[in-house]
Amino acid sequence: MTLPDFEKLGSFYLGKRHDAETDSLTDELVLYDSKDLTTHAVIIGMTGSGKTGLGIGVLEEAALDHIPVIAIDPKGDMGNLLLSFPKLAAEDFRPWVNPRSASDNGQSVDEFAAAQAALWKKGLGEWGQTGDRIKQLRDSVDMAIYTPGSNAGLPVSVLKSFAAPEAALMDDVDLYRERVQATATGILTLLGIDADPVASREHILISRLLDHAWQEGRELDIAALIAAIQSPPFTTIGVMSLDAFFPEKDRFALAMRLNNLLAAPGFEAWMQGEPLSAKNLLYTAEGKPRVSVLSIAHLDDASRMFFVSMLLNEIIAWMRAQPGTSSLRAILYMDEIFGFMPPVANPPSKSLFLTLLKQARAYGLGLVLATQNPVDLDYKGLSNTGTWFIGRLQTERDKARVMEGLEGASQGDFDKQQMERTLAGLGKRRFLLHNVHEDEPVVFGTRWVMSYLAGPLTRDHIRTLMANAQPVAVPGKAEAAKPKQKQLSAAPALPPSIEQYFVPGGDGDVTYFPRLIGGASLIFSNARYHVEDERNALYTVEVEDGPVAVDWENAEPLDLAIEALGDGAVPDASFSELPAAAANAKQYAAWTRDFKRWVRQNETVTLYRNKRFRLTSEPGETEGEFRVRLQDLASEKRDQEIAK
Repeated sequence: MTLPDFEKLGSFYLGKRHDAETDSLTDELVLYDSKDLTTHAVIIGMTGSGKTGLGIGVLEEAALDHIPVIAIDPKGDMGNLLLSFPKLAAEDFRPWVNPRSASDNGQSVDEFAAAQAALWKKGLGEWGQTGDRIKQLRDSVDMAIYTPGSNAGLPVSVLKSFAAPEAALMDDVDLYRERVQATATGILTLLGIDADPVASREHILISRLLDHAWQEGRELDIAALIAAIQSPPFTTIGVMSLDAFFPEKDRFALAMRLNNLLAAPGFEAWMQGEPLSAKNLLYTAEGKPRVSVLSIAHLDDASRMFFVSMLLNEIIAWMRAQPGTSSLRAILYMDEIFGFMPPVANPPSKSLFLTLLKQARAYGLGLVLATQNPVDLDYKGLSNTGTWFIGRLQTERDKARVMEGLEGASQGDFDKQQMERTLAGLGKRRFLLHNVHEDEPVVFGTRWVMSYLAGPLTRDHIRTLMANAQPVAVPGKAEAAKPKQKQLSAAPALPPSIEQYFVPGGDGDVTYFPRLIGGASLIFSNARYHVEDERNALYTVEVEDGPVAVDWENAEPLDLAIEALGDGAVPDASFSELPAAAANAKQYAAWTRDFKRWVRQNETVTLYRNKRFRLTSEPGETEGEFRVRLQDLASEKRDQEIAK
C-alpha cells in the first residue's frame, strides 16, 4: 500500500495551500521539513485565530516522527494532546465534552459527545486521516502531564536540590555564569524579591553560595542553602567582610523568609515527585520518546517564573551534554511566551531563552514559541528564528511589530508591501508560513488535529488523565530514614542562663525529650464587642539540628498550667540527647522574639454575632452554647410580645 505524501518521515503535515483569489483551500499539501525547525519557529495569532490548533498539530507531527517534546503550558490547552481516541467512539469523548456546550446546543451530554465524535471523524476524513493514524500517534510516544507545585498531574521536584552542572557546562564560563545567576534570580523571584544581579546583596550572596558549592562538586539541597545563608563558608565578599556586606541579622531574616515559604501550606508539593530532569522529560527509562506537558496554569506569576527558569537551566545543561547534529532531536514548545522574553525588562527566563535561540541549533533542539501578544516579544532575540507562522492579528501595533520581526529574520529580499497585504487578508485557521529555508512564503489552512480540543484542562481533568500514572508512595520510608536518638542516664548540662523545667512524669519508665517551652499571658480587649478576656497559653516545640532550629509554626499546645512544670526529673528517668542549638544561650532571645510574634498572629478569640438581637458571644463560648442562649432570648422576646 502506498502511503500518503504526508506520512513521509521528516515531513510535518500542516495543512493545505490557500488560494487568495478564490478564498479557498487547494489540494496542494503544505509539508514542513522537520530539520527546518532546528532554526526555531514562532507562532503569532490573536485569540480565535487557530494558534493552539496549529501548535498541537505541529507537536502531533513531531510525535509521529518519534521526536520528543517538552511543552510548557501556561494556559492549560496543551494537555489536549492526550485526548486522542483511535476508535473515535462517543464514550471516549464523553468525559471531556463541556456540559454547558451541550446545553447551549439543546443536547444531552451523551448526545453532544456523540456529535463531537462524529464531527472529529468527519473532519479527520476530509483531511485524509483515520483512527489508524491516531493509533500510530499514541504508539509512537509516551505522553504525560506534569504539574509542578501540585499533585493533580505527575509531580516534579524542583526544590529538593540545586545540583552542580555537568562538567561541559562548567567549562563554558559564560554559560556557567548564566546558570548561577539564573538559579539565584529564580529563587529570589519565588520569594517575591526583584533582585538585580549586580546591585542586590541577596542575589550576590546566593550566587556566591551556589558557586562555592558547585565548584566543589557539591549539590545544595534547600536545607543546606538555608544553613549556608546563615553561616556562609566564606568571610569576605569582594574586599568587604561578610558581616559588613550582609549582617548576620539580615541573613537570618532572608533564611527565615525562604524557610517560611517552604513551610507554607501546599508548598511541600514543590518537594515531591521525580527530580526535574530534561532527560526524563524527553525519554522514558526504556528510551521511548515522550511528550511531556508541563502545566503551570495553576501557579502564580512568581512561581511560574521560578519554574520556567529552573526548567530552562536544566534543558541547557542537558543540551550541552549532547553531541552536535543537524537533525531535529527534540522540541521545546511554549504555548504563551508573554512576560518571559519581553523587549525591555530582563526576567531570569529571558537570558535563558536567548541562549537557547542562539545555541540550540547545533544540538538539534528546536524551539517553538507561541504568543497572541507580539508587542511583548524581544524581536532582536527572534532574529535567530527561521520560521514564522502568522495568523490573524488584532491591532495595527501588532502588525507593525510582526513586520519588524519578519524583516529582521529575512535574507534581505523582503517585500514589505506585499507582506502587509497578505497579513491583512488572513482569516480563521489561515496562517502565513515564512520559512527562510524556502524560496517564498505560503498561506495555508491548518489541517484537522487528531487531538480533541476540549479547551483548557482543569486540575480534575488532569488528575483523571494521569490517575494511572501517579507514583506510588512507600509507607514508612521517611520514618525508617530517621535516625534513632541516643539515650542518656542523666539530664544534659545547660548553661546557667537557660531555665530548665520538667513536665510532670507518669508511672513506669520515663524518658525526657528536650523541647522548647513558650508561655504567654494574653489579654484581648475590644470595646465594640465588649470583650475583656485574659488567659495564659503554653506551647512546646522541638529544637532541631537543621538550619532553622526552632519553627513555632510546628508548635503544639501544652495542656498544663505554667505552675505545674517541675524543677526536677522523676527518679531513674532516661534522657534523649540534646540538640546542639538548645545549649546555645544566645539563641533564646531570638526564639523569644519569634514566639511573641507568632503568638500575636495565632492566638485568637472567636466570637459569634447575631444581627437580629445585636448580640455577640462571650469569649470561650461555643457556637452551640451561643445558639442555646439566643433561643432562650428569642423565647423570652416572644413571651413578652404575647403578654403585651
